[in-house]
Amino acid sequence: MDLKQIKSLLNLISESDVNEVYIEEGDFKIKIKKQSDTIQQMGQPQYVSQAPQTVEIAAQKPASSPSSAPAPETPAPTPKSSADVIKSPIVGTFYDSPSPEDKAFVSVGDTIAKGDTLCIIEAMKIMNEINAEVSGKITKVLVSNSQPVEYDQPLFEIEPA
Repeated sequence: MDLKQIKSLLNLISESDVNEVYIEEGDFKIKIKKQSDTIQQMGQPQYVSQAPQTVEIAAQKPASSPSSAPAPETPAPTPKSSADVIKSPIVGTFYDSPSPEDKAFVSVGDTIAKGDTLCIIEAMKIMNEINAEVSGKITKVLVSNSQPVEYDQPLFEIEPA
């Protein structure tokens, strides 16, 4: 990949909603992450810049706020639950491991730390790592491997530590 292609790729990413790109061509590897200084409000998943070159999704507690469309195929968590819900920040395909041969990033019962990778969501051939915003224990994995996911769809329930 030459410098002209890299500059073109950087321009495309900066003008899109894509957060991360990883390209591997032979011995050449490049990983580009967008840095964000803004926090999205209004009950949507939040993108928080924790450190340079790191974009994470914040966990949210289930709320009883009305939404324009109910989440399909996933039961709403009960209000009594103290679990945090990790939701999909983008539309794409959910992957529970970095490759089919590898074991899942997390499974029910695992204890995780803030910043741990929970899954990958592929959108337009770009792999986006979804990281934990809270430490705790995985109580539910709400999506199956290779399943398509929608924006704001619940992916995991985490019991805070």
